[in-house]
Amino acid sequence: MAKKKAKKKATRKKATRKKTTRKKKKASGDLIISKSRTKGAASLNVSGEFYGALNDAVLNLIACAEARAEANGRRTLRPHDL
Repeated sequence: MAKKKAKKKATRKKATRKKTTRKKKKASGDLIISKSRTKGAASLNVSGEFYGALNDAVLNLIACAEARAEANGRRTLRPHDL
């Protein structure tokens, strides 16, 4: 009987293992900003075109910060790069 219980426990462990999944990289057309958080932060209505423009502005801001960090010989973005 002890062997049967051991087998049952072993099969339970196999069944409950979590599969490891890798996070998918976002495609270049995806937004890096959250529409719901943007809408929640605004006190006015938000146009659908606003999200694309905001996304472009944020990407530009990040690109400028990256250029400044690289010019200073760093590989880490810091708040003062903005």
